[in-house]
Amino acid sequence: MTARAQVMGIVNVTPDSFSDGGRLSSVEAAVAHGLKLIEQGADLLDIGGESTRPGADPVSEADEIARTAPVIEGLRARWPGPISIDTMKPAVARAAVAAGATMWNDVTALGFAPDSLTTAAELGCDVVLMHMKGEPRTMQAAPHYDDVVAEVVDWLLARAEAAIAAGIVRERIWLDPGLGFGKTAAHNLALTAHLERLTASGFPVLYGASRKRTIQTVDPTATDTADRLGGSLALALEAARKGAAVIRVHDVRETVQALAVQAAVIAEGSGR
Repeated sequence: MTARAQVMGIVNVTPDSFSDGGRLSSVEAAVAHGLKLIEQGADLLDIGGESTRPGADPVSEADEIARTAPVIEGLRARWPGPISIDTMKPAVARAAVAAGATMWNDVTALGFAPDSLTTAAELGCDVVLMHMKGEPRTMQAAPHYDDVVAEVVDWLLARAEAAIAAGIVRERIWLDPGLGFGKTAAHNLALTAHLERLTASGFPVLYGASRKRTIQTVDPTATDTADRLGGSLALALEAARKGAAVIRVHDVRETVQALAVQAAVIAEGSGR
């Protein structure tokens, strides 16, 4: 059977994330949630201690480490699989890797701090380079592109080359088009429709559109993030069809099932 795209389960240890902020208010709750996502079929977990939703305020390094490192330690003690730290701060990434994380997922593509690239090279972990236009507090203030697909792809490839030049092993680099990060709904749909232009780069692509506002622009009744499951699955399936290696989601069980059925259909079709 054709292998399905992998699924990354989201564990937000934040009071203000756009979909589930404040829900996991203790280390124990966050670890239990992560273990539940693993039971539901998650292949990777992504731990975040600072919201990057539009308009979000920054969090101190100390607070972010206090939120995430114990959760990573707790999960690592119970699970041997890949754990990602979702942060832009090198100090937080260091603490996370020391606690057991194996991947650094950075919305600034290792551009936030002068030592981000060198820190990632030193840590030797996988890195996800994401495209973001602007920064979280202002990124949705009328973002503009002449050709969003070409500009995002070119920018990510340039960041990948910078990472390699800094000593990061090419095989450890992942790319993420950054849906919703300095992009309109039209930009997000265009990047999804032409995702093969990024997956053709040879770098594995991580795709995250789970519960995002773009779904509401297509279905205006989906004002609550919990009402965006159908749209999230549609985007996940399309991204997987275009070659995304990992789909980052809140709803793990449903996404795993959808991707498994998609893979079964593809396998059946290729066998005839």
